[in-house]
Amino acid sequence: SSAADKVVDEIRAKGGKAVPNYGMLFFHSNIVINNAGILRDRSFVRISDEDWDIIHRIHLRGSFLVTRAAWNHMKNQKFGRIIMTSSAAGIYGNFGQANYSAAKLGLLGLANTIAIEGRKYNIHCNTIAPTAGSRLTQTVMPQDLIDAFKPEYVAPLVVWLCHESCAENGSLFEVIRSLGAIVRGKNQPMTPEAVRDKWEKVCDFDNASKPRSIQESISVLNDALSQIESQGNVSMNSTSSGSVVSSSVDTVSIVGRQLATNVYKYTHLEPILYALGVGMSTKDPDHLKFLFEGSEEFCCLPSFGVIPAQTSMFDGVPSLPGLNIDLAKMLHGEQYLELYKPLPTSGQSFCVADLFFTHCFELYYSMFFLSILFIFVGAGGFGGKRTSEKAKLTANPPKRPPDAVISDVTTADQAALYRLSGDWNPLHLDPSFAALGGFKKPILHGLCTFGFAARNVLKQFANNDVNRFKAIKVRFAKPVFPGQTLQTEMWKEGNRIHFQTKVKETGEVAIAGGYVDIVPALNKSSAQELLTTEGLQSNLVFEEIGRRVKEMGNELVKKVNAIFQWDITKDGKTAMQWTIDLKNGSGAVYRGPARSSADTTFTLSDEDFMDVVTQKINPQKAFFSGKLKVKGNIMLSQKLEMILKDYAKL
Repeated sequence: SSAADKVVDEIRAKGGKAVPNYGMLFFHSNIVINNAGILRDRSFVRISDEDWDIIHRIHLRGSFLVTRAAWNHMKNQKFGRIIMTSSAAGIYGNFGQANYSAAKLGLLGLANTIAIEGRKYNIHCNTIAPTAGSRLTQTVMPQDLIDAFKPEYVAPLVVWLCHESCAENGSLFEVIRSLGAIVRGKNQPMTPEAVRDKWEKVCDFDNASKPRSIQESISVLNDALSQIESQGNVSMNSTSSGSVVSSSVDTVSIVGRQLATNVYKYTHLEPILYALGVGMSTKDPDHLKFLFEGSEEFCCLPSFGVIPAQTSMFDGVPSLPGLNIDLAKMLHGEQYLELYKPLPTSGQSFCVADLFFTHCFELYYSMFFLSILFIFVGAGGFGGKRTSEKAKLTANPPKRPPDAVISDVTTADQAALYRLSGDWNPLHLDPSFAALGGFKKPILHGLCTFGFAARNVLKQFANNDVNRFKAIKVRFAKPVFPGQTLQTEMWKEGNRIHFQTKVKETGEVAIAGGYVDIVPALNKSSAQELLTTEGLQSNLVFEEIGRRVKEMGNELVKKVNAIFQWDITKDGKTAMQWTIDLKNGSGAVYRGPARSSADTTFTLSDEDFMDVVTQKINPQKAFFSGKLKVKGNIMLSQKLEMILKDYAKL
């Protein structure tokens, strides 16, 4: 008893709590569960000798000492059950836990050896790698996961492994390493008997999942819990379910993939809500133009184009095999948006996304092109190129004071308002989720800051004329917190407006290398000419053919080897000329007559041209009915259908 009292006194002297037990400790020593643990998380280069040693003394040496003390008693009675408590961090590694993960994997090696040496004495030793909410994990797991990963879901497995009828020995049990088995239903307790009854399925590894990181490991477990909780069509937590999905990329599976066409339908409500989300205010003199659907000038902010494209991508990307995204570790690196025409205030667009370029169309009319660069932290190492020849590059601003500066104070609720436009990433609203991403609190959407900047450039240099907005490119450099002040600094260089956005409170650049390309203001004669041609539907088709020729021109030149000139008429008069050169270089499409002799010249009205494109009438029928007139090599017209069908189908 004196020895027990002495130990208790030592513990209490150091601030701990202890109660002496004077019973016969080794009367029967049947089970040892090594479950003690502490954390001293540091990045690898910051781990001190003390941080390393204390973790190993508690986890590895502590388990060794306790097991050794019980060993002879178990050996003499020919029975013993020993449980070592490892961790997913020991199996997969985890940032900031080099000391902890090394000790935890050491426990697995210790357990395997004990299992071998103890087999002939009926001493079984197994290792568990549980994921459970506890005081130890409160600082590294959000509360909803702590609530879902209850310790009582781990205990029944341990009880069964310690039972005298369980023959398992030298095994590692992590819930998500096999398909697992349903051992509890929704709102039902988990019991050792349920584990026993499903043991064969629990140990079935024929179709095992193979997580490659601790986040992916937790994700699989979270999915299993979600399936249990969704019984009766009740979701566990739709917001937090994405918080533990790992960032892993199987390039073999996803490279070259094209997402399914996504239809984005919207009314006047979405553009208005978006305008409010990027700082448009009733205090602005011409606010009605963007906030009131009854205004004669009502229109969309050009940057609204990111919304349907983003919706298309995030509806389709999660379905791609081989691409698992941890939203907390996803960084929006760069953004490019090019408009082919002002966005309608309502309607529907059809978005087709390649990883990660998106085209959005109205029916037959191309509206805009969008390119996004995402960075998935920890998902690299697959040997791909670090740059792309197709990517639009950022541009440094001139080395002179800015020509204009506009400041906007964001509100504390800015992110909550902007997310209503469709960006539901909880990183921007949920503090616990933001903490997983390494932020002290939720950050503002990068595209919200993007919208503020685009709106300021449009106001300062285009007088809020959306027809003059052509393209915008940005690089997201630093996070912004709701409530901070955005300072947009702008430089005019011809038709390009360079800009950067700073956080006024810190001086840090949040958006770097940005620019907006604007269309020059029209003089009266140019405006009159535009009125004659702006209503031509064929212009949009030729522009799209031009973009496709830039991508596939070499292939088309080999197949076609001809120059086509198009004379488009309106009200019986030539309204526009287009040339498709698939003979020289890598091909080209441009307005005006052919610069060298055209092999074939086609003349038809704008309406009939659209009928040919939409396949309401084939070119041969249009020719014989007199709607399509052809000069030059008429046999080349046979290649016309290939050009229009394969490279202008929208």
